[in-house]
Amino acid sequence: MPLTGKAMLAGVTGWPVAHSRSPRLHGHWIVRHELDAAYVPLPVRPEDFAQAMRGLRLAGFRGCNVTIPHKEAAFALADMLTPRARRAGAVNTLIFREEGIEGDCTDGYGFLQSLGGYDPASGPAVVLGAGGAARAIAAALLDAGCPRLLLVNRSRARAEALAEALGGPVEVAEQPKLEDAALLVNATSLGMAGQPPLELDLAPLPDHAVVADIVYVPLETPLLRAARGRGLRGVDGLGMLLHQARPGFHAWFGPDPVVDDALREAVAADIPPR
Repeated sequence: MPLTGKAMLAGVTGWPVAHSRSPRLHGHWIVRHELDAAYVPLPVRPEDFAQAMRGLRLAGFRGCNVTIPHKEAAFALADMLTPRARRAGAVNTLIFREEGIEGDCTDGYGFLQSLGGYDPASGPAVVLGAGGAARAIAAALLDAGCPRLLLVNRSRARAEALAEALGGPVEVAEQPKLEDAALLVNATSLGMAGQPPLELDLAPLPDHAVVADIVYVPLETPLLRAARGRGLRGVDGLGMLLHQARPGFHAWFGPDPVVDDALREAVAADIPPR
């Protein structure tokens, strides 16, 4: 649809940002809802981030998604933080309001939504990794009733710092204990295209366990392939990407969009299956 002078504007900022699939994702929703709107990639150098975001707000943008390496800078920049952003210690969604810049973190929400009918209260979870994604996911699981959470990371000190920041029933281990896990989450880059695979024996997992991988390039990582080979339910990272976008789209443009097969197919069109 042609834009008018009243077009609603938003985008995704990172450095680099050309790899982002967010323009395709939000563009699909814009067309579906027949909006006078545009969502654009915004490559911004780290040293220019704060100035660029304030300039976009003054120029009439509704907000931005934030990707690497700007999530911590976005947290520091925000005049207001949602509770889940404060809990996650990072921001992936900026909403430009009249009273200032609001920061939100929708990664944990997106992850939980991607699990479908899985109930975090149904059993212990094991989370591999201790970075920003792991923190958002772990916080969301705990807040949704996860009875016990085990963090496993190459740097034990980093995992212990994250456990202290999260509070609650969180343990740290150097090796995953899978015997009673209801959910296993890979929140690292292992298994991503160009990265080494995640080497992990899934034999100890109970038959009812769910295995989730936040990696979505490729769609089926070696970890998910091994899980499905064992008859376990596997959840790829594309669902998290799609669902985390919903709150921002709603805040900037109005409609509450739906994540469905048509959206998934549009965004996954150029993603290798394996």
